[in-house]
Amino acid sequence: MLGIKHPIVQGGMQWVGRAEMTSAVANAGGLGILTALTQPSPEDLRKEIERCRQMTDQPFAVNLTILPTIKPIPYGDYVDVIIDSGIKIIETAGRNPEPFLGAMKAAGIKVIHKCTSIRHALKAESIGCDMVSVDGFECAGHPGEDDVTNLILLPLAAQRLKIPFIASGGFGDGRGLAAALALGADGINMGTRFMATTEAPVHENVKQAMVEASELDTALLFRSLRNTARVFKNSIAEQVLEIEDQEGATNFDDIAPLVKGTRGAVVFERGDMEYGVWSAGMVLGLISDIPSCEALIQRIVDEAQEIITTRLQGLIKPQE
Repeated sequence: MLGIKHPIVQGGMQWVGRAEMTSAVANAGGLGILTALTQPSPEDLRKEIERCRQMTDQPFAVNLTILPTIKPIPYGDYVDVIIDSGIKIIETAGRNPEPFLGAMKAAGIKVIHKCTSIRHALKAESIGCDMVSVDGFECAGHPGEDDVTNLILLPLAAQRLKIPFIASGGFGDGRGLAAALALGADGINMGTRFMATTEAPVHENVKQAMVEASELDTALLFRSLRNTARVFKNSIAEQVLEIEDQEGATNFDDIAPLVKGTRGAVVFERGDMEYGVWSAGMVLGLISDIPSCEALIQRIVDEAQEIITTRLQGLIKPQE
């Protein structure tokens, strides 16, 4: 459906989904994704799409995350640029993409909607999305409020969805790919794992911190506000948790200065690991090196094929 070689998708990551990252994944046979809102304006997105096209001749997608914001975002203008630029795959996330779906479908675009629950996945299917990305509790960013892991979510999706779906959250090696396929998914989505690659446009301090971290080095912020976000555990995340643990209702104004997105961008640019918060998943525990995107994808595919054709095949006993 997507015209890619391997069933591996690069998550749409704010500040990270730039042409360097996207083209590297695309050239390696996966689906690279530019993040629209990483670009300060629709016109800047147009330029980034063209820059990416100069770096790859393979299919790539654009992510559009629709969320309530303090400063209004011209989502319609971003959609117009995506369509005008000839992009044929869009990943939507956040709020219901239905207001923009007609224009996208009319342009022949395949729409993948990111969901953290089966009910949302079924809703996405019902409004005409071509595919969904099912995000388990393990994922970086916003895992929803149900706290259901992929070991349950993926078989449920396989039972109830008629459209293809991608498994997201906790994937970083060939074991994960083989498991996702066994559980009924059509591929995997990796965000955090792709950040620890040579082409990822983030500071080396960030990549090294990910290599050194374990699966226990994430924190769940905004639980008290029912807007949970999984981030890398640092001193800023600890401060936010302390504020949330205080008696009474959490006032977002008390934590807003600590969690501004622009502070997270500075972490990626300067490598100051205690300046802001940034999304990271529990897959940190599986990251032990910083390969190229090509080497990473090929390793995952080779591992998965070995598991499927050798280990799993060898477990099947001949019929008496």
